[in-house]
Amino acid sequence: MTIKNITKILFFSLLTCFFLQSCNGKLPGGDARKFPADPEKRVQQNLKEGRGFKLMDTMKNERGGTFDFASSNELWRASLDVIDFMPLSSVNYSGGIIITDWYSAEQNSNESIKVSIRFLTNEIRSDALDIKVFNRKCVKSLIDCKIINSDGVLVTELKKEILKKATLYKKEDKDKKKN
Repeated sequence: MTIKNITKILFFSLLTCFFLQSCNGKLPGGDARKFPADPEKRVQQNLKEGRGFKLMDTMKNERGGTFDFASSNELWRASLDVIDFMPLSSVNYSGGIIITDWYSAEQNSNESIKVSIRFLTNEIRSDALDIKVFNRKCVKSLIDCKIINSDGVLVTELKKEILKKATLYKKEDKDKKKN
C-alpha cells in the first residue's frame, strides 16, 4: 500500500466516524412507542398531524382550485374598478399594492390626490385593505406644494366602495360556479 492510499483510507474512516458520532443514535420519529402498531391508525395520526396525504384524495374529480391570478381576486378587481378614473403609477399584484398618479379635477388644478392601496389579505373584510390618500395643495406652481396624508372621509368611502364591489364579484363568481 502506498502512502496516498493509506491517507485516503484514514481520511474516509475519520469522516465516517465523525458522521456516525453526530447521529448520536437517535433518528427523528424513531421511537416506536409513540406510534400505533396498526398501520391504518398510523396513517390517520400522520394525516391529523399534517405529515402525509392520501393518494386517493388527490385523484378525486374536483374541479377548480386556488388561483394566484389578479382576475380571480375579488378585492383586486374591485379596487381597480373603483379607482379606474385615476391614472395608475404602480401596480404590483404579487406585491399586493396599487399606487395611483396625482389626479386633479379639471376645475381646480392646484389641488390633487394620490391613492395607495395595500392588500393585507385576500379575504373580503374591512382590515384587508390599507388605503392611504395624499392631498397635494399648490399655491401657484408645482414647486410650492404641501402634501398631507389624509385619513378622512375619502379613505372610508373608498374602502366601503371596494368592499361592496368585491362582495358583489364574489357572489357573481359563486353563482357562476353553481350553474
